[in-house]
This record gives sequence, C-alpha cells and structure tokens, in this order.
Amino acid sequence: MLNFPFARRTRISLLLLALVASVAACNKPADPASEAAAPAADNAAATSVAYVSTQDGGVDVIDLATMQVTKQLDVKAEGPRGLGVTDDGKKLIVATKENESISVIDTATGEVVQQINVGKNPEFVRVSGNYAYVSSEPSAKGGPPPKPGAKPEEEDDDDDDEKIPAKIAVVDLTKGEKIREITGGPETEGVEFSADGKQLVITNEADNTVTVHDIATGELLKTISTHEYGDRPRGIKVSPDGSTYLATLEFGNKFMVMDKDFNVVRTVDTAATPYGIAYDAKGDRIFVATNKAKLLQVFDAKTFEKIKDVPTGNRCWHFSFTPDNKNILLACGKSDAVFVIDADKLEVTKQVEVKNMPWGVVTFPKAMGSLENAK
Repeated sequence: MLNFPFARRTRISLLLLALVASVAACNKPADPASEAAAPAADNAAATSVAYVSTQDGGVDVIDLATMQVTKQLDVKAEGPRGLGVTDDGKKLIVATKENESISVIDTATGEVVQQINVGKNPEFVRVSGNYAYVSSEPSAKGGPPPKPGAKPEEEDDDDDDEKIPAKIAVVDLTKGEKIREITGGPETEGVEFSADGKQLVITNEADNTVTVHDIATGELLKTISTHEYGDRPRGIKVSPDGSTYLATLEFGNKFMVMDKDFNVVRTVDTAATPYGIAYDAKGDRIFVATNKAKLLQVFDAKTFEKIKDVPTGNRCWHFSFTPDNKNILLACGKSDAVFVIDADKLEVTKQVEVKNMPWGVVTFPKAMGSLENAK
C-alpha cells in the first residue's frame, strides 16, 4: 500500500467526496416545487383541450386527457354559438348573438381581450390565418320543420325583412376590426373554405341555396339551388382531398353531394333533420348529426352506404373529433352534455356534463369536425 503524505491524502479525499455529491445531485428526483414553477404557457401548450360554447352561458373547457371540464370562460355577452380557434391556439373567437359581436378570448388567461361588432344574429365562425369569417342571419325566423303533409305556416307580411341579405363579416384579428363584408343569401348559416382556400362556400337557409364566393373580392361565383333535393341547407363540409363538398338539407332529411366544381352529383338519405356534418381525417367516413332522430349517423365516403347509427341525446347539432382522432365529441344542447363517442367502435363511452345548452365544439390542436377542419 502506498503511503501518501497526509496533506495529499486529505486533498484526494475531499475531491472524491465532492464527486460523489455531484453524482448524487444529478440522480436526485426533480423538486416538485420547481416543476410547479414551469411557465403556465408551456403546460397549456402540452394539453389538448376542447372548447364548448353554451347558448345560455359561456364557453366550457374540457381537458381531453381526463374528459373533464376544467374551467368556464365568461364571454362577456349573451348567446354564444359559433366558435373557432386561431392556428397557434392563442385566441378563441366566439360569436355572441345578443350584442351582434364576436368575443376574442386569450386562451392563456381565459379573458376577453376584445369584442368586435360583426352584424345582427352572428352564428358560424371560421378562422383562417389572421382572419375570422362570421356568418349572420338578420332575417332568421327559425322554428321546426312542418310535419309531412301539413300546410306550411303563413309567412309574415313583412316581405322586406324576409329579403334582408345576410353578410359574412371578414374580421382582421391583427387589427381587431371588421374590414369588409361578403353578401350571402337570406339567413346565411354554414361556412366552409374551398380546397384551395380561395373561395368561401356558404349555406343559405331562407332561399334554399348554396353560394360560392371569391374570398378576396366577395364576388358571387355560383349559386346552387337545393329546393329540388330538400330545403333549409345547414351544414357544409369539404372532403380532405378537396374533391367533394357536402351540404345537409334539414327539411329534406338528406345530404347533398357536390363535386369540386359544385355540381350536384347525388343526394344521400339521412334520419330526421340532419345538421352538423364532417369527414374523418382520412376522408373514409362521413358523420352526420341528426337532431330529431337523436343519432350520429356514419356513412362510407365512397359508396355512401350507411355504416352505423349511434344513439345520442337531445338537440345534438355540432361535433368534433379529438386531435388524436380516437374520439368524437358531440354537443347535445337539451341534454346538457357532450357525448364522447369511440371513433373506431362507434359507441358512446361517456357523457361530460356541460350545462346551459351546449351548441358547438372545437378543439386545439385543431381536428376535423362540423365547425372546423384539421390542420
């Protein structure tokens, strides 16, 4: 054994002790307090969420990892319906009926940062880049469809009101203001972008048309009458490959299939009063929410044969896939619930309580649904 001088042995011992302490520190579990101090924005970015508008309340936020409502956002107005999220997830845009505006919400804080007037009775919201497109229904009368064989109710004598054209408000989200309007038909409802992003496709309930507009100029490019197929067009959706457009005909109990040039190629029968419609992310299946029938119907996107009827709740209008495409979230207004449906088994697996008449649902990251398309 070597006999080092005492001072030298002491220095080596101290160095060894320091090395051992350093290794132990590296292997020590992270301090929970330090983890809690991580920026909230980072935690939020890592969490997939769904935003659910409620007509008699605000917006409920569902954590998609737990399928639980984690917070409720006050939109600072009454009658929230259509909603959309920006591509970066930082802003949520909500149409609020009673004050004729949209509320712009900071998703990190949950606070309304701006309210922008868009016109009477705003409904659908679609967001593309830094712009929001918001449909309105200035002459909306609503009401249930007539029973088969029944005489339609007499219309009001106010023909001028009935002919009020609807507008699609174009809102610059960077400037925080409405910059122009695109004129639609009376009671403009659903809004969709063409596959190339250059055109806006909208459904017009009151005159039973689907109209196609140039987004840059607002010019009307084409009008498709739905009356011979069914009345009151509502939902509108483009296929993931851009080759097909679908429009639900609420009073026809059908959806209409159009090619890429907006020529009607066929209709497909549905259960009573179809509304929200969407493809899955691959474009293999079509999903339709049928309000009166209380079903989410699933069709083969190539053959248009029905695959399955999924029983749901009361007044289920709009739905979205989750970002991982494993589940479908269906907002059922008069059931005060969001139904969670397994996208493969096509079975309801859970109901998430969402009170105050849930209307629409979108997610972030964005996913396919009746109000949104996946990015």
